[in-house]
Amino acid sequence: MKRRYLCLAIATSPLVGCTVTKPEGGGDAAAQRREIDAGVTRALDDLYSQVRGSREMVARASGVLVFPNLVSAGLGIGGSYGRGALRQRGATTGYYSMAGGAVGIIAGAQSRAVFFLFMTPEALRKFEASKGWTAGVDASVAVIDVGADAQVNTKTVQQPVVGYVLTNKGLMANLSLEGTKINRLQI
Repeated sequence: MKRRYLCLAIATSPLVGCTVTKPEGGGDAAAQRREIDAGVTRALDDLYSQVRGSREMVARASGVLVFPNLVSAGLGIGGSYGRGALRQRGATTGYYSMAGGAVGIIAGAQSRAVFFLFMTPEALRKFEASKGWTAGVDASVAVIDVGADAQVNTKTVQQPVVGYVLTNKGLMANLSLEGTKINRLQI
Protein backbone atom coordinates (compact mmCIF):
# COMPACT_ATOMS: atom_id res chain seq x y z
CA MET A 1 0.00 0.00 0.00
CA LYS A 2 1.46 3.37 -1.01
CA ARG A 3 1.61 6.25 1.45
CA ARG A 4 2.28 9.94 0.96
CA TYR A 5 4.69 11.71 3.23
CA LEU A 6 4.90 15.45 3.79
CA CYS A 7 7.83 16.41 5.98
CA LEU A 8 8.87 19.94 6.74
CA ALA A 9 12.20 20.80 8.32
CA ILE A 10 11.88 23.77 10.62
CA ALA A 11 14.84 26.12 10.14
CA THR A 12 14.51 27.82 13.51
CA SER A 13 14.64 24.62 15.52
CA PRO A 14 16.08 21.13 15.34
CA LEU A 15 12.56 19.69 15.22
CA VAL A 16 11.06 18.10 12.17
CA GLY A 17 7.31 17.98 11.66
CA CYS A 18 5.76 15.22 9.58
CA THR A 19 2.33 14.09 8.59
CA VAL A 20 1.59 10.71 7.12
CA THR A 21 -1.60 10.17 5.19
CA LYS A 22 -3.00 7.23 3.34
CA PRO A 23 -5.43 7.67 0.42
CA GLU A 24 -8.94 6.91 1.66
CA GLY A 25 -9.65 4.50 -1.15
CA GLY A 26 -6.52 2.39 -0.62
CA GLY A 27 -3.31 2.14 -2.56
CA ASP A 28 -4.53 0.95 -5.94
CA ALA A 29 -4.55 3.40 -8.83
CA ALA A 30 -8.28 3.11 -9.58
CA ALA A 31 -9.19 3.95 -5.97
CA GLN A 32 -6.82 6.93 -6.01
CA ARG A 33 -8.39 8.23 -9.23
CA ARG A 34 -11.90 7.87 -7.74
CA GLU A 35 -10.82 9.71 -4.59
CA ILE A 36 -9.30 12.58 -6.57
CA ASP A 37 -12.31 12.82 -8.92
CA ALA A 38 -14.73 12.97 -5.98
CA GLY A 39 -12.68 15.76 -4.38
CA VAL A 40 -12.55 17.70 -7.66
CA THR A 41 -16.33 17.47 -8.06
CA ARG A 42 -16.89 18.71 -4.48
CA ALA A 43 -14.40 21.57 -4.95
CA LEU A 44 -16.07 22.70 -8.18
CA ASP A 45 -19.51 22.58 -6.53
CA ASP A 46 -18.14 24.75 -3.67
CA LEU A 47 -16.64 27.21 -6.15
CA TYR A 48 -19.89 27.48 -8.11
CA SER A 49 -21.95 28.07 -4.97
CA GLN A 50 -19.58 30.66 -3.48
CA VAL A 51 -18.37 32.71 -6.46
CA ARG A 52 -20.83 34.20 -8.92
CA GLY A 53 -19.68 33.83 -12.51
CA SER A 54 -17.30 30.94 -11.78
CA ARG A 55 -19.49 28.31 -13.49
CA GLU A 56 -19.48 30.40 -16.67
CA MET A 57 -15.69 30.90 -16.43
CA VAL A 58 -15.08 27.16 -16.09
CA ALA A 59 -17.45 26.45 -18.98
CA ARG A 60 -15.54 28.91 -21.22
CA ALA A 61 -12.13 27.46 -20.29
CA SER A 62 -10.41 24.95 -22.57
CA GLY A 63 -9.52 23.00 -19.43
CA VAL A 64 -9.60 23.36 -15.65
CA LEU A 65 -7.00 21.88 -13.30
CA VAL A 66 -8.42 21.42 -9.80
CA PHE A 67 -6.52 20.63 -6.60
CA PRO A 68 -9.32 20.10 -4.08
CA ASN A 69 -7.14 19.83 -0.99
CA LEU A 70 -3.79 21.62 -1.17
CA VAL A 71 -2.27 21.40 2.32
CA SER A 72 0.30 24.00 3.40
CA ALA A 73 2.19 23.84 6.67
CA GLY A 74 5.30 25.24 8.28
CA LEU A 75 6.99 27.43 10.80
CA GLY A 76 9.34 29.96 9.20
CA ILE A 77 9.85 27.64 6.22
CA GLY A 78 6.86 25.89 4.78
CA GLY A 79 5.66 23.69 2.01
CA SER A 80 2.48 22.63 0.30
CA TYR A 81 1.31 19.51 -1.50
CA GLY A 82 -1.87 18.29 -3.13
CA ARG A 83 -3.22 16.04 -5.85
CA GLY A 84 -5.79 16.98 -8.45
CA ALA A 85 -7.22 16.39 -11.89
CA LEU A 86 -7.43 18.16 -15.23
CA ARG A 87 -10.93 18.29 -16.69
CA GLN A 88 -11.88 19.15 -20.23
CA ARG A 89 -15.55 19.46 -21.17
CA GLY A 90 -16.46 17.85 -17.83
CA ALA A 91 -14.28 14.73 -18.23
CA THR A 92 -11.03 13.99 -16.39
CA THR A 93 -8.07 13.80 -18.80
CA GLY A 94 -5.17 13.50 -16.35
CA TYR A 95 -4.05 13.49 -12.72
CA TYR A 96 -1.45 15.85 -11.25
CA SER A 97 0.45 16.74 -8.11
CA MET A 98 1.19 20.28 -6.99
CA ALA A 99 4.02 21.27 -4.65
CA GLY A 100 5.47 24.55 -3.48
CA GLY A 101 7.56 26.09 -0.78
CA ALA A 102 7.64 29.38 1.05
CA VAL A 103 9.86 31.32 3.41
CA GLY A 104 8.65 34.14 5.63
CA ILE A 105 5.99 34.62 8.25
CA ILE A 106 4.53 31.12 8.22
CA ALA A 107 3.06 29.36 11.23
CA GLY A 108 0.57 26.53 11.27
CA ALA A 109 -1.28 24.59 8.60
CA GLN A 110 -4.01 25.39 6.10
CA SER A 111 -5.98 23.52 3.47
CA ARG A 112 -7.43 25.14 0.39
CA ALA A 113 -8.73 24.32 -3.07
CA VAL A 114 -6.79 25.68 -6.05
CA PHE A 115 -8.19 26.01 -9.58
CA PHE A 116 -6.20 26.77 -12.76
CA LEU A 117 -8.36 27.69 -15.76
CA PHE A 118 -6.69 27.43 -19.15
CA MET A 119 -8.71 29.99 -21.06
CA THR A 120 -7.10 29.36 -24.47
CA PRO A 121 -6.42 26.11 -26.34
CA GLU A 122 -2.77 27.20 -26.72
CA ALA A 123 -2.28 27.66 -22.96
CA LEU A 124 -3.79 24.21 -22.36
CA ARG A 125 -1.59 22.59 -25.05
CA LYS A 126 1.56 24.11 -23.51
CA PHE A 127 0.56 22.79 -20.09
CA GLU A 128 -0.20 19.28 -21.37
CA ALA A 129 3.06 19.14 -23.37
CA SER A 130 5.22 20.12 -20.40
CA LYS A 131 7.26 17.59 -18.43
CA GLY A 132 6.67 19.66 -15.30
CA TRP A 133 4.88 23.01 -15.28
CA THR A 134 5.72 25.91 -13.00
CA ALA A 135 3.29 28.80 -12.50
CA GLY A 136 5.05 32.06 -13.31
CA VAL A 137 7.80 30.35 -15.33
CA ASP A 138 5.90 28.34 -17.92
CA ALA A 139 2.91 30.68 -17.83
CA SER A 140 1.78 33.66 -15.83
CA VAL A 141 -1.26 32.93 -13.69
CA ALA A 142 -3.67 35.79 -13.00
CA VAL A 143 -5.42 35.04 -9.72
CA ILE A 144 -9.10 35.93 -9.96
CA ASP A 145 -9.87 39.14 -8.14
CA VAL A 146 -13.49 39.55 -7.23
CA GLY A 147 -15.08 42.82 -6.34
CA ALA A 148 -17.14 43.61 -3.27
CA ASP A 149 -20.15 42.02 -4.95
CA ALA A 150 -18.22 38.69 -5.34
CA GLN A 151 -18.27 38.84 -9.13
CA VAL A 152 -15.30 38.11 -11.37
CA ASN A 153 -13.26 41.05 -12.65
CA THR A 154 -13.56 40.99 -16.48
CA LYS A 155 -9.97 42.24 -16.98
CA THR A 156 -8.60 39.09 -15.35
CA VAL A 157 -10.80 36.87 -17.51
CA GLN A 158 -8.84 37.91 -20.61
CA GLN A 159 -5.61 36.21 -19.41
CA PRO A 160 -4.56 32.81 -20.91
CA VAL A 161 -4.35 31.17 -17.45
CA VAL A 162 -6.36 32.31 -14.44
CA GLY A 163 -6.64 30.86 -10.98
CA TYR A 164 -9.02 30.71 -8.04
CA VAL A 165 -7.98 29.90 -4.48
CA LEU A 166 -10.82 28.91 -2.19
CA THR A 167 -10.64 28.26 1.55
CA ASN A 168 -13.41 27.20 3.90
CA LYS A 169 -13.95 30.95 4.50
CA GLY A 170 -14.36 31.74 0.81
CA LEU A 171 -12.28 33.13 -2.04
CA MET A 172 -8.76 34.25 -1.13
CA ALA A 173 -7.56 37.58 -2.52
CA ASN A 174 -4.04 38.93 -3.09
CA LEU A 175 -2.45 35.49 -3.26
CA SER A 176 0.24 34.49 -5.72
CA LEU A 177 0.49 31.03 -7.24
CA GLU A 178 3.87 31.87 -8.82
CA GLY A 179 6.57 29.23 -8.36
CA THR A 180 4.13 26.40 -7.76
CA LYS A 181 5.35 23.21 -9.48
CA ILE A 182 2.87 20.83 -11.13
CA ASN A 183 3.70 17.32 -12.35
CA ARG A 184 1.62 14.61 -13.99
CA LEU A 185 0.82 11.59 -11.78
CA GLN A 186 1.09 8.09 -13.23
CA ILE A 187 -2.00 6.60 -11.61
